[in-house]
Amino acid sequence: MPVLVFGSVIADLVFALPQLPAPGLTVLGPGYAALPGGKGANQAVAAALDGAPTGFAGAVGEDAMAEVALAGLRGAGVDLGRLARVAAPTGCAAVCVDPAGRNQIAVGSGANLAARASQVEGGALSPATVLLLQMEVPPEENAALIRRARAAGARVVLNLAPAAAMPVEALGALDLLVANEHEAAWLAARLGCGADAAGLRAALGIDVAVTLGEAGAEAATGSSPLRVPAFPVAAVDTTGAGDAWCGVLAAALDRGWPLEAAMRRASAAAALSCTRPGAAAAMPQAAETEALLRRG
Repeated sequence: MPVLVFGSVIADLVFALPQLPAPGLTVLGPGYAALPGGKGANQAVAAALDGAPTGFAGAVGEDAMAEVALAGLRGAGVDLGRLARVAAPTGCAAVCVDPAGRNQIAVGSGANLAARASQVEGGALSPATVLLLQMEVPPEENAALIRRARAAGARVVLNLAPAAAMPVEALGALDLLVANEHEAAWLAARLGCGADAAGLRAALGIDVAVTLGEAGAEAATGSSPLRVPAFPVAAVDTTGAGDAWCGVLAAALDRGWPLEAAMRRASAAAALSCTRPGAAAAMPQAAETEALLRRG
């Protein structure tokens, strides 16, 4: 059964700048690129390019930006049978990237706010399904789909990005929560627990993975704690690294891999995504990831 992604799809306008803008500062760059993005779409592309049969449920508008936003999903062969076309404009993001590959992103959610859990039919959720969600669609729709997926026995993974409130009972119904160190700190402050994977697992009672950028990633499960290193690369653009990590992790879990092996593969894919510009356009092919794993 495929990886099923419920989430956002966005057209990214990417600006390569000599420095990131500060309040009140206009920074001129040589041009821009219009590229497919959105955390949901990026993760679906990453999973599909890593070899997992992948479906996507989300929403776009009836405008020209929809074609930009959907290009990555179509190119990766993702099943778009659950995509909704709505009256709202397609989501759009302004992505500023400096010479060190650091980014600053502003997002207009648009049609993503019209994504509904009901777009995923009951037959798509089963014990063979890996359901992957993020936080660029309405949290209440995520929560509703998590409840249905849990009842159907699906494996449910939520990437808490960007950090936003979710009902604690919905978080407790997950199989795996993925957050970066900033999102983990945000959630820990609200739960009153430690901001590492072990602290979050103790508070929520579920497995938790925390990505740590150049320091790799850690996870807390019911057995031994896990830690995998990052793969050193010359970063060009870090925009889609977290999405590459999550999508490839889901693909590996769909194959039945243990979490530690899945995390290592995800870290290799995330590193590769940093070596090229864009988000969906930066997701690596399975063979590229395997080559880096062999070298690492």
